[in-house]
Amino acid sequence: MMVQPGIMALLLGSGLTVSMLGYAAYQGVQILRYWDITSGSERQLALERRTYLVSTLMSYAMGFQVLSLFLFIYTADTLSPLFVGAMCAAGSLKVNGFGYPALLLNIVGCLLAGLWLIVNNTDNKAYNYPLIRIKYWFLLFIAPFFFAETILQGEYFLRLQPNIITSCCGVLFSIDAGNVVADLLSLPRTMAETVFFVSVPITLALGYSVYLRNKGAVLFSVAAFAQFLISLIALIVFISIYFYELPTHHCPFCLLHQEYGFVGYFLYGTILVSTISGMGTGLIQPFSTIASLCEVIPPVQKRLALISIVSLGMFILATGYGMLFSNLSMQAY
Repeated sequence: MMVQPGIMALLLGSGLTVSMLGYAAYQGVQILRYWDITSGSERQLALERRTYLVSTLMSYAMGFQVLSLFLFIYTADTLSPLFVGAMCAAGSLKVNGFGYPALLLNIVGCLLAGLWLIVNNTDNKAYNYPLIRIKYWFLLFIAPFFFAETILQGEYFLRLQPNIITSCCGVLFSIDAGNVVADLLSLPRTMAETVFFVSVPITLALGYSVYLRNKGAVLFSVAAFAQFLISLIALIVFISIYFYELPTHHCPFCLLHQEYGFVGYFLYGTILVSTISGMGTGLIQPFSTIASLCEVIPPVQKRLALISIVSLGMFILATGYGMLFSNLSMQAY
């Protein structure tokens, strides 16, 4: 294993997160079995005290989980000079078979952690904690993803060896790569552009419907997730080339470099915030009929919808600026 500050921070942070998650899962099982808000028993009082502790611990753990995605990508990117052929994180993650699976689980973990924080925050606003069982069932559901991510991430870092020959992003993200990216790049570019520019106003309109009228939250959450996938594909297929000013460069990781103003962090950050907030509006919608939440959930949904709309708008402005003021003209290609 290579000794790097980023690697040590990720391994230590993941270890602490999993430890807290294990403790929270154990306490969650006890709460699921014995929780009774109407009881004044000693056991119920002890469970109520523990749930405060668990909620605080998991808020920090989930917060780290969200941030660790960017730390993981940044660390992989800084390791690229150590491997022959690597130009960015794309090559570093290809060094062994655990890099890209770990990245995928990091993304899934980031989304799930953000959604759990939304459910937990909504539950804490009610006087009787009506979602206590639901959020701990949710916690038990996402726990395997976090454990698997920790294992894959650990395997990836522990198996790293310097001077390994790997592939550069120009090979991995090309039409001849023989992978899913190659299939996407083989599609007509105009198709990807049409899907992207049609989906954006639809998603924004659905978000405004939630914000202004408190209607369509579930549909908006589905649209937000679809927009997340469409935006990632659009970044690879056609948006990135305008920032690189090179029609054959489709790497989603080089956008994180200084020569491109670290714009990738802004783009990925805004689309993640937009997606988590948008999905959160629909996730808590089924609980709006609960008496103690009927006055709580609508304002939460409006706030989440506004955050999602603003974040998506910032993403669109940044990509639009890069495309409009690029020196690349696709009319010649």
